[in-house]
Amino acid sequence: MKKILLLSDTHSHIDGTILKYVAQADEVWHAGDIGDLAVTDAIKKIKPLRAVYGNIDDAHARLEFPLHNRFLCEGVSVWITHIGGYPGKYNPAIRSELVQNPPKLLICGHSHILKVQFDKKHNLLHMNPGAAGKSGFHQVRTMLRFVIEGDAIKDLEIIEIEKRV
Repeated sequence: MKKILLLSDTHSHIDGTILKYVAQADEVWHAGDIGDLAVTDAIKKIKPLRAVYGNIDDAHARLEFPLHNRFLCEGVSVWITHIGGYPGKYNPAIRSELVQNPPKLLICGHSHILKVQFDKKHNLLHMNPGAAGKSGFHQVRTMLRFVIEGDAIKDLEIIEIEKRV
């Protein structure tokens, strides 16, 4: 069993509230637009991290993290990418791979809109944790946490960090 904290779009922002939730997880997954690598460095000091770079990330982030991160967590195949789209509107850059080799869990960032949706066509769960940072149009900073046990994804929680003023 693994407790996962999922965040995205920190845009160089890390704070005590985010780190409190990091400490409660077994692993942290970041779906891109990290901004300053001080964000991922702070997370890695506390818990193991899996991440991808996003469209705002510089050459340093692109050297440290991949564009796509595919792996197995317990019995769940996972694919994290920053700009992946949504069920029915996937990014053309991932569409053929998604059809040929769909994961059980597809994680994307970029939109700053929290959304969890089951894709019946591809038989996968799509997650976007919204944005944990302070840059962007979103009104509430959000993250997700959930448990992977065997091949089950369960105990999904939405974490609302704060309303932006």
